[in-house]
Amino acid sequence: MQRINKVLIANRGEIACRIARTCRRLGLKVATVHSAADRHARHVREIGESVELGAAAPADSYLRIDAIVAAAKRVGADAVHPGFGFVSENPEFVRALDAAGLVFIGPTAETMERLGGKAQAKLEAASVGVPVVPGSRGGISDAAAVASTVQGMPLPVLLKAVAGGGGRGMAVIESLDGLQTRIESAMREAGKAFGNGEMIVERYLPRVRHIEVQVAGDGHGRAIHLYERECTLQRRHQKVIEEAPSAGLPMALRERLLADAVKLAEAVRYRGLGTVEFVVAGDEYFFLEVNPRLQVEHPVTEEVTGLDLVELQLRIADTGALPLAQSDVRCDGHAFEARLCAEDPAAGFLPTTGRLERVDFGRSAVRVEAGVDSGDEVSPYYDSMIAKLIASGSDRDSARRALAAGLRDTTVIGLTTNLQFLHELLHWPQTRDASFHTRLIDESTAAATATPVTAAEPIEHVAAAALHWLQRERALAPELGCWSEAGSFTGWRLGVSTVAVAPLPSVVLSAGQAQWPVRCSAPATDGTVQLLLAEQSVAAALHVPAALASGRRLLHVGQRVIEVAVAEVAAGIEVVSALGRSVFGCTPYLGGALGEEGAGGALLAPMMGKVVALKAAPGDAVGAGQTVIVLESMKMELHVSAPIDGTLTLLNCAVGDMVERHQRLAEVTPAATS
Repeated sequence: MQRINKVLIANRGEIACRIARTCRRLGLKVATVHSAADRHARHVREIGESVELGAAAPADSYLRIDAIVAAAKRVGADAVHPGFGFVSENPEFVRALDAAGLVFIGPTAETMERLGGKAQAKLEAASVGVPVVPGSRGGISDAAAVASTVQGMPLPVLLKAVAGGGGRGMAVIESLDGLQTRIESAMREAGKAFGNGEMIVERYLPRVRHIEVQVAGDGHGRAIHLYERECTLQRRHQKVIEEAPSAGLPMALRERLLADAVKLAEAVRYRGLGTVEFVVAGDEYFFLEVNPRLQVEHPVTEEVTGLDLVELQLRIADTGALPLAQSDVRCDGHAFEARLCAEDPAAGFLPTTGRLERVDFGRSAVRVEAGVDSGDEVSPYYDSMIAKLIASGSDRDSARRALAAGLRDTTVIGLTTNLQFLHELLHWPQTRDASFHTRLIDESTAAATATPVTAAEPIEHVAAAALHWLQRERALAPELGCWSEAGSFTGWRLGVSTVAVAPLPSVVLSAGQAQWPVRCSAPATDGTVQLLLAEQSVAAALHVPAALASGRRLLHVGQRVIEVAVAEVAAGIEVVSALGRSVFGCTPYLGGALGEEGAGGALLAPMMGKVVALKAAPGDAVGAGQTVIVLESMKMELHVSAPIDGTLTLLNCAVGDMVERHQRLAEVTPAATS
């Protein structure tokens, strides 16, 4: 490097960490920036030098041009890499860096103005003969004018923000009902995300493929392509899985796409890396937009070309020249990338926030670009992406299978993510044979929502959660030794058989509408516990070998051994394994008495609580394990059940009563024996 010695990375998360690794490999010093919410974030920890920009909201931190320029000066940087998102496509940011004598690692402000906005980019593309989607010629800033344009076009039409990307500020208009509300919503979203609510209106092409071409230019009129990427698998206009090269694109069409992308880059004297995006409908293709920055999905291009795209950016910014010719670029093999996000596919891919109890890629034999570690928080202020997993192979199917295996071997506990969905998506027939289109996921998930199917939780996961709960309760209540033997909290009392399953459940596990009352035996000498999970009998043991990573355990069930990760989460107990992910609610199901008093028919309150329901009345016949009283304590329902078969002869509480721990609530008289 000639001019660049230290780089300020004006971003966060996985991309900041990824850029820093290349900088250090090239001998460059690095620093970064953070918001108040990110003081302890992974990119701050990993890079090791960071300047706080302001409060958590992007407008108060990562979008503050003045604060970023000041941060660069403060750390002694001579160049700034914007990553993607935030200020990466803001020409005013580039001008501010130029004025401060700092190198911007990206295109010039003029090029960004010509291509960074979708409306102007569309005009630029049309001017050099690149096919464009029919619609408004420029951006529209007035909501009434947007509505007028929509009303003058055949439906459906697409609204999209002039600035930015990632599906924000986009809406498909299929009916004029509620049109003004939808327009205003899209404009607000675009304004919040990009500081610009301007819209363009285009013909909506529902069943298309999304193909993008990676280009690089020297800023003087010379440009090359680094082949194309397939980005068709999307939900809500946001990419989910990408691959390189494209899947089954006819060679003649592919060559025209590549040539048009280079032609546009040369026409605007593009500097640095950029992506020219197209939609493909049959044998036709149309220019979509230009992303004048590094893309989230750039690793798949790196995998098939063998190039480090961040290094390429740095060298162009440093020297003003392309370090390679088109003839130097090769495309070998195939690569896939999956975006692992904190979101709930079953709830329309809504983002989830909170603490990640455990994040573990240790078993995943693929490339991982992660922005978080175990214990980190996913906040509501930023993108929901946790990590990217990238796999390559000699052909498309081997790369796809490698990525599926990498996802299977990844563990995330604490938040709902799209991990299982990604794994399933890679096995969809449309993914396997590349017969997909950009609406595939949205249409498929909408159909699934209309006809929901409740998936059964693996019985192995139920057993693991039950054993974890029993071990936890024993550890939390060692004084209740009369309830346990050999270190397991079983519900058994001294003097009762240690072989048969206990007559009363210890806990009720639940997932969705399904429930599993858990009855168990005392453990055998090898730690095996006989569990009765609802009506299914399972012999299982949960061990923690020292060699396993923290949080991982071996579940022995029947003749099978499965590695599982088990953790306490807000909703209860989460279990993750190669079988998938399960989250169980846990309701203690404690009947009878505590201690010797419970050997008879007394029902004592297991803890302080409020009586919320009575399930039997004096004189009723009750069976062992039958719920008699329901208490509410600490937002949990506790089922107090009959300890023996007999008749309920005494009831000392009513609905609404507050009761103390160990208070006698009822009495069961044993059934007469002949």
